[in-house]
Amino acid sequence: MTYEADLGPRLSRRLTYLLKRALLDLEDLHQEHLEPFGINGRELAVLLLLQAREPESQQQAAARLKIDRTTMVALLDGLESKGLVARHADDGDRRRNVVALTEAGQQVLSRATRASDKAERRLLADLDADEQAQLRALLVRIAAADRRR
Repeated sequence: MTYEADLGPRLSRRLTYLLKRALLDLEDLHQEHLEPFGINGRELAVLLLLQAREPESQQQAAARLKIDRTTMVALLDGLESKGLVARHADDGDRRRNVVALTEAGQQVLSRATRASDKAERRLLADLDADEQAQLRALLVRIAAADRRR
């Protein structure tokens, strides 16, 4: 491995470094693949969350994505200015505002998800199908683990 010679074995084998390196590579690939749709990877995550759930408040969406409320407001402001999401009062509780995808948001999400899939395939191209599935399964287990014990 070329980068091991540059960084040394202690750093090049650290989980923190490896995960960060993979994340940065994936973010670069997402930037390339999502650019035609005018969104980035973080905005795609918000759209995917909103599509998969009942309309949620921006606070609920922020909590599910584990991002602070200020960041969520900025993300939603950007998506709303692009016409991809809309905020409105909840029919069941007029004091609560919810966020939902617009028709344009649905269309962009469909195409952007396919582009994101291509970015992920490029990141994982050196792994065979079984290794890709195993990596995803292991990451799902790590993400789902309850560390409050």
